Amino acid sequence: MSDAFLPESHEELLALFRSRTAGRRILVVLDDVDQAAQARALIPKGAGSMLLVTSNLKLHELALDGARSLHLGPLDMDSGLQLLAQRCGEEAVEAERGAAERIVMFCDGLPKALQVVAARLVTDAGLTMTRLADELADETRRLRGLSLRGAHSVSAALELVYRALSPDAACLYRAVGWIPGRTFDVGTAAVAARLDPAETEGLLRVLEEASLVDMTDDGRFRLHNLVRLHARECSTEAAEAAPDTSQRAVVERVATHYLALTAYADRAIRQDRLRIGDLSGILHHAPDPFAAEDGPDPLAWLEAERTNILPVLRDASRLGLHTHVWQLSEGFTVLFFRRRYLEDWKESLELGAFSAAAAMVPAAEGRLRSLLSRPLMDLKRYEQARSELEKAAACADVSGHTALRASVQEFCGRYWDRFDPARAVEAYRHSVELNIEAQEWRGVAIATYFLGCAQDAIGRHEQALDTLRRARQDLLARDDERMAARALAAIGTVHDHLGDPDTAMSDLREAADTLVREKATHYAAQAFELLADITQRAGGPAETVREHLLQAHGIYERGGSPKADELRERLDGLSGTN
Repeated sequence: MSDAFLPESHEELLALFRSRTAGRRILVVLDDVDQAAQARALIPKGAGSMLLVTSNLKLHELALDGARSLHLGPLDMDSGLQLLAQRCGEEAVEAERGAAERIVMFCDGLPKALQVVAARLVTDAGLTMTRLADELADETRRLRGLSLRGAHSVSAALELVYRALSPDAACLYRAVGWIPGRTFDVGTAAVAARLDPAETEGLLRVLEEASLVDMTDDGRFRLHNLVRLHARECSTEAAEAAPDTSQRAVVERVATHYLALTAYADRAIRQDRLRIGDLSGILHHAPDPFAAEDGPDPLAWLEAERTNILPVLRDASRLGLHTHVWQLSEGFTVLFFRRRYLEDWKESLELGAFSAAAAMVPAAEGRLRSLLSRPLMDLKRYEQARSELEKAAACADVSGHTALRASVQEFCGRYWDRFDPARAVEAYRHSVELNIEAQEWRGVAIATYFLGCAQDAIGRHEQALDTLRRARQDLLARDDERMAARALAAIGTVHDHLGDPDTAMSDLREAADTLVREKATHYAAQAFELLADITQRAGGPAETVREHLLQAHGIYERGGSPKADELRERLDGLSGTN
């Protein structure tokens, strides 16, 4: 039918469509629909007919008409490369395979983005995949790079959706773009946007409907990388009129939020621990989720949030929020006492120590540098660990903080354990004396425990046994099951040195069980490794030796410890003897 004979009104056009399609079996395809009514009016009535609708929105209301939703996620690497090959040729992709993979990664697997870059590669003879990948690697240029002469771009497509949002939803969209980390919950989003949590939850659903955020399997939310970059561009524009929406303002609110939660988790795990940061002001105004009867497990929460807290530390450090960084780093370290994610622990403490120095808080710098020696020692970076301890001791002396000086001496002793046990004994004795002076009785018990270990290392086994028993009793009296179990493991080691393997294994088994129960897996691994050693020397079953080594290996491997490789070699050697 010629355009000249087409009806002018919308209603007449729909009537003509229905009359011409009545009784026919047809497929109607509608692309980029943004309202359910647009699709509903064009549902064909003929038997066997079908309507296929594509949209950036969810359009759930079409379910009332019998529609079935099919959510299409980003393309995986192989599919993204296949799309590039279809547009640019397989030879071009294979010739610059590494660059092509980077392009797919920078496009976040989004077909629209990949189609734009493919068009750029085809139409610009001087543009190679390597040059394009290097261009897209710069986040500040990425969205501009995903544009074809301004007519077709990822940014333009996102802009259409963004402009259709309500003011509150747009505000939330801009704010969550600055949240560090891959995922966030409703509470974090509410803090970022300075909105009520109940209101925020509803607005997040609006953003999800608009395909600007995705909900993860655990009920959290995330933005695709390109969407995040667009949200940040929108936020930068809006920040000129509203400074509290700037990146620094949002990150400061999110860092304060995580600081309060981490501090509560830290205290829930162990209240009587040395802390430099005074967070009474922040905690006075923040609710404690871990105190509730049905609240989350603090250690499980810290482990789940580990990959979000680290980006908070990085962004806050880069933005000069140094007080937030060192205080958050100090509280965060409680996770790593029980879960040895060594590289993460090292990075968080390095950021914290740098910020403490920048904020000119020598007590905090001394505390964090002494703590930093622990992952460095586990990673066998001994000279770096010694350097950090020397700086920590200098900071502790400047601060005049007696309990901190005692703690630094304890960490120094743990360094000398490896190189000079006699010097370690002196460091631990000094730590005991300083803890007594500071009236830090848990510190006295812990330093006494390490003193007993050092005495055992220099051959004073009977003296070590008395020291360790005293330390264990003091720790049990303070309800410190974790440290008491470590003392019991050390007592078992002394019994082994005294030629009593049966008592040694009994003590170590009890200690390992307690350490597993207390979620102190790193120390449980040490106990399992000692059990394997003693069992093997005593001529015990090879299967029992293997079982203990496998338990230790699994813990070390999950924590990224170099010990995992050592135990794997030992397990392989054990297999070769069978």
